[in-house]
Amino acid sequence: MTTAQKKTVTVEQTKSPIGRPASQRQTLRGLGLDKVGRQSVLEDTPAVRGMIATVAHLVRVVEG
Repeated sequence: MTTAQKKTVTVEQTKSPIGRPASQRQTLRGLGLDKVGRQSVLEDTPAVRGMIATVAHLVRVVEG
């Protein structure tokens, strides 16, 4: 696959990680998110989908 054919997913942080377990804070960092309202474009892989599922209550997947 070339770069143009790789699927991506955009994730936006909607809630603060304050008071959450350290593993969830680290997962947000791994997704490239550090502040509410920030967005990150990531390659759509099973690993990334699993990370999103772990912090689904703190993020939303942006369409488009």
